Amino acid sequence: MGAASSRFSWVRRLAPVIVVALFLALLAYGLLTKAPNDSIDASLAKSQPAGAPGFDLPVLQRGTLGPSLAPRLERALADENVSLAELKGILVVLNFWASWCVPCRQEAPILERTWKRARKQGVLFVGLNMQDLTTDAQAFLRDFHNTYLNVRDEGSGSAHSWGVTGVPETFFITPAGKVVAHVIGVVSAAQLNQGIAAAKSGKAAGALIGGASRPAR
Repeated sequence: MGAASSRFSWVRRLAPVIVVALFLALLAYGLLTKAPNDSIDASLAKSQPAGAPGFDLPVLQRGTLGPSLAPRLERALADENVSLAELKGILVVLNFWASWCVPCRQEAPILERTWKRARKQGVLFVGLNMQDLTTDAQAFLRDFHNTYLNVRDEGSGSAHSWGVTGVPETFFITPAGKVVAHVIGVVSAAQLNQGIAAAKSGKAAGALIGGASRPAR
């Protein structure tokens, strides 16, 4: 009886320790699995282009691509789904955004003005709408008269793969699929031009700080 009571006493003492240890292990696992990928910025910090993680997402808006891009994207857009692999050979400016993001409203006209000039050079702008309602995203595009290609990720899987922690964020991808620049926050016209120039040269321009942003939900 005494031995059994002693063992029970030890179990009672250890139980809180075990519970705390399990909680900490689950917390660490959750943080690790939800943490965004930081490999792009790590490479850019060393002035090295980074491999683009890719995406394969439904089309939110085809946009007005113009004569230099429309024929090249006809096959990619045929199934109303676009992957980054299908855009190989094209210089891509990838912009993460959401309709609930107030700074994205400030940025929208800047993107549109630069897009209208850049598409004549074969540069493709792609908006990646995330964590949003389809109707809200479509209304945003109409309100700001954005005419470039947009795809949609209703969750945050693409954001995690790309290391995105907020919106807006913009990546510049060479025709060979390498990321050479990343702007965190509202991108300026000068930063868009700098990123496009870097993507044309293939030389890393680094991670750049833009204007305001909002944390991802």
